[in-house]
Amino acid sequence: MRRYHEAAQAVETYSPAEHRFNQRRRAFGLIAGPALFVILLIMPMPALGAPAHRLAAILALMIVLWMTEGLPLAVTALVGPTLAVLLGVAPMRAAFAPFADPIIFLFIGSFILAEAMFVHRLDRRLAFTALGSKWIGESGFRLIVTYAAVAAGLSMWISNTATTAMLFPLGMAVLAELGGGRGRDREFQQFAMCLMLVTSFAASIGGMATPVGTPPNLIGLGFLARAGVDISFAGWMAVGVPLAAVMLAFVVLWMLVPHARHIRLGPDTRRAVREELHALGPPSLGERNVLIAFGVTVALWVGPGATQALVGQSHPVSQTLSAMFPEAIAALVGALLLFMLPLGGRPRRFTLTWEEAAHIDWGIILLFGGGLAMGQLADSTGLSAALGQWVSARFPDAGTVGLTMVFTAIGVLMSETASNTAAANVVVPTAIAVATAAGVSPVEPGLGATFGSSMGFVMPISTPPNAIVYSSGYVPIGQMMRFGLVLDLAGYVIIVTGVLGLGWLLR
Repeated sequence: MRRYHEAAQAVETYSPAEHRFNQRRRAFGLIAGPALFVILLIMPMPALGAPAHRLAAILALMIVLWMTEGLPLAVTALVGPTLAVLLGVAPMRAAFAPFADPIIFLFIGSFILAEAMFVHRLDRRLAFTALGSKWIGESGFRLIVTYAAVAAGLSMWISNTATTAMLFPLGMAVLAELGGGRGRDREFQQFAMCLMLVTSFAASIGGMATPVGTPPNLIGLGFLARAGVDISFAGWMAVGVPLAAVMLAFVVLWMLVPHARHIRLGPDTRRAVREELHALGPPSLGERNVLIAFGVTVALWVGPGATQALVGQSHPVSQTLSAMFPEAIAALVGALLLFMLPLGGRPRRFTLTWEEAAHIDWGIILLFGGGLAMGQLADSTGLSAALGQWVSARFPDAGTVGLTMVFTAIGVLMSETASNTAAANVVVPTAIAVATAAGVSPVEPGLGATFGSSMGFVMPISTPPNAIVYSSGYVPIGQMMRFGLVLDLAGYVIIVTGVLGLGWLLR
């Protein structure tokens, strides 16, 4: 994964004003966070016990640092459990135990699978095969719709940033071929803007469809599991895939149809895609091995849930499969296969080496572990219950619908000002705690907060994919804000409607 992030960083550029804003935001966080921590630590809170009081101050510090990125996000994730031990909130073993939660290993396994796809260029083959299909022909509209589908499909299994970083150069090459002599052509400018925006938007949308598509999904799974709601891989997809499909259809109908349907592709554009595919050569043994490992993993992810749907949850076969292949074990089985499937030759080589696998983003894993740790401490100290009771007392009649609407909106808003992962770490456990205190199911509010945290379409600084496509020069900031705001609003309506309509499947 590291090389994906290097590719992304190579094209993530900000204007001088945005760069100054980021610097000031970080400086503010380094001052405001510790100040708020001290104020809350010395402020009387008679409704809370001493451990919960101290933990509230720690959480406030972490929220400020996460939102402002005053410290690297992974570092902030370690600050919380460390301070919890130093201030006597919990012993070290309890504070750091969530870093070994099974979902952490689901993260690790899926990241290793994604790294293998990159190492053997399987992701590029899948993308170029789709974009080089005869169905596209000379239609710019079919090209951009296929491009969006590829971005969404890949981001279901690898990170949104990785997907955008991989497709961005291809999109720029297509525009270079298509835009010869058309730099001032308004029709071409609209097409170019849409192609760049959909690279980011579709990747973020596709990540919602599976538990491993984006870190907020796994955060939601983890916190719901701690609340007693175990959601299978297939169960998540039963909700996530329809939501992602409806949002992608909205993007196509609202953004792509009006701005891309009249563009025709010249022979040079189609030739550029075919040449990229030809340069990959025939499928290698490494690619086939990655497909085998990936296929086994997906089968193990989906199989237990599908079996339950066919024969019932209480059937012995369903219970055996669920016990043998929880999602984390399925991911690790696929990852371990990569180290065992041979590539041949002397000395004997295997599909993935540890040096290659070690490139995964360990910072995201620490960030997720820190979020789980603070959630567990909030539960064990009674802070979650106190917060939930305080909110529910002020909104006694909110119910499932009201809480889902409120926390989805908070997730969407926070995704514009903080990273999606940090937003989910803050909003999801709060939503679950409030729902539990109000006596309603935490499924719908928790899922709404999770999906809402995956938005962030308005500003270049909202997500790395947005920053990548903004650097192309084809996306005016005003247009990104206009399209992104409408997509945030549409996404909010789709998420609330979908979660309330389909959430019962996961109870």
